[in-house]
Amino acid sequence: MSTLETAAPAATIRLTVGQAVVRYLSRQYSERDGIRRRAVPAMFGIFGHGNVCGLGQALDEEGHELAFLQAKNEQAMVHAAIGYAKAHDRLATLACTASIGPGATNLATGAATATVNRVPVLLLPADTFATRLQGPPMQALDDADVGDLTVNDCLRPVSRFFDRVARPEQLLEALPAAMRALLDPERAGAVTLCLHQDVQAEAYDFPAGFFAERTWHVPRRPPEVGELERAVAAIARAERPLIVAGGGVHYSDATDALRAFSDAFAVPVAETSAGKGAGVGCELGVGAIGHSGTRAANRLAGEADLVLCLGTRLIDLTTGSNTLFADPDVRFVHVNLAPGDANKLGALPLLSDVRSGLHGLSAPLAEARWSGRPEWAAHARAAMSDWRADVADDLAARPAERISQGQALRVLNEQAQPRDALVVASGTPHVDVHRLWDCGRGGRVYMEVGFSCMGHEIPAALGVRIGDPNAGEVYAVIGDGTYMMGHSELVTAVQEGLKITVVLIENHGYQSIHALQRSRTGRSFGLEFRARTAEGLTGGFVDVDLVANARSYGCATWAVETTDELRDALAAAREQPRAAVIVVRVDPLRLTLSSDCWWDVGVPEVSGHEETRAAAAATIDGRRAMRWYG
Repeated sequence: MSTLETAAPAATIRLTVGQAVVRYLSRQYSERDGIRRRAVPAMFGIFGHGNVCGLGQALDEEGHELAFLQAKNEQAMVHAAIGYAKAHDRLATLACTASIGPGATNLATGAATATVNRVPVLLLPADTFATRLQGPPMQALDDADVGDLTVNDCLRPVSRFFDRVARPEQLLEALPAAMRALLDPERAGAVTLCLHQDVQAEAYDFPAGFFAERTWHVPRRPPEVGELERAVAAIARAERPLIVAGGGVHYSDATDALRAFSDAFAVPVAETSAGKGAGVGCELGVGAIGHSGTRAANRLAGEADLVLCLGTRLIDLTTGSNTLFADPDVRFVHVNLAPGDANKLGALPLLSDVRSGLHGLSAPLAEARWSGRPEWAAHARAAMSDWRADVADDLAARPAERISQGQALRVLNEQAQPRDALVVASGTPHVDVHRLWDCGRGGRVYMEVGFSCMGHEIPAALGVRIGDPNAGEVYAVIGDGTYMMGHSELVTAVQEGLKITVVLIENHGYQSIHALQRSRTGRSFGLEFRARTAEGLTGGFVDVDLVANARSYGCATWAVETTDELRDALAAAREQPRAAVIVVRVDPLRLTLSSDCWWDVGVPEVSGHEETRAAAAATIDGRRAMRWYG
């Protein structure tokens, strides 16, 4: 009779949940194209009673391989993680821990920003007590109708992956699931693991193998044969093709492949905000597309008979609220990893990594000797030449006028160097950078417009600097409205010795929306920083000393009012080893020339103001051009 041999017990390591999380993250790597990197090399955090004795203690004791970075605002640290992840093309990110209650809910805006933009971040908010023996804890909802509801549930709809760890052994499934979600390019976004505050401190005998180094392979997904054949057939019939390059071009490291495809087949390239810079070096690059785009790109979009979309979400700013692509028979092919995106506008989907998709398309199109028509290429060059002439006229100095934001950005663009980076998000700065910035003169532009989140820029610039310590200047271009919402991370920049340069446009309000308000209602209300009078907020501009504020944080500072002063300040800031802030006092109402692209926003159907009624009628006219593409 045979006997059953008992295997030797597997080795275990006794750790608390907090310690296990820190040790596990310290051993995780990602790999693509043979390049291996730490997947989560650091953790931002703000401690409260919900995490100071759990993850806080673990970082103190176990964090020698997982650097801790102290943030000043929970939302901001998520923006910093987004900046870091973008700098690593979504192949690495940072973790963020916050305490129970307001600390956790402050993560929500950053989480939404990450998920909307398909950028991975790891959130580790503290939660209530799993045992519930303590009674209702401070900062908990204490809902009489839903016993297990906590404020962290507000993170569910803005997370790609959400889990709540109520027992130590649940980490054995939860942490690998979180890593899979973080490094899945189709599902990228916020990944949330809620950690009950008592469970963080509980110990468990974890398998030693759980903490072995693990490398997560991020594959390049080639196109399926049938989809590729249909896409090639559609493109081969086109005479006036246009490429719309989105953020997926950058994330798949496909800029060289895009340039080769565009040049080989004479296809003009337009860029979304996330795809800014994707078409650098293309002979037929026509710049930004959509509401914040160039007139050249938008003219071609209106005439194209086929649009090859590459890794873009096709939001309304890009499509002109479905009015921009005006050819009656226009067709779309969309290379994208996400089926939901690849099928937008009735496109033929090509579910693939952008670089693999372009390589897959190139061979059969070359074999068929296909290309866009020569007169189409000439038309693209002429449109771009006209646009450049219009921009030069628009940015010309005007007697007795203060420097404009567009002129300031042109100076910054002229001073930028190839190793520099620029971060921009909300308001008129993102419009002007998208429309005017020449990435061939400077480095990578990290533009967040999917959520257009005010307060994103400074912390995201910190994340970019952490992600690429050897970059040249890392610029954050912001307006004073955004600065008011999120300047506290300048303290973090000084504290950590992270060199960023903030170009702060002082225009005394939320002038992007103010311009929209004036154009769509004919009115001005509530959007400038003006003192209150008997008639409302209609007095003089509120005098805020932005230079003194930034200087109080330890930043090097300048205030400028002319292009020459700005050039000098930029040169001096580049020599500075510490964070720098340049306040540029601009004409608040001088915006750059329009893109000739309509965008739908809600305007009142009933108003006592004649100018508002006229604007509403114009909106109704605009909506008549909106199309359903399939």
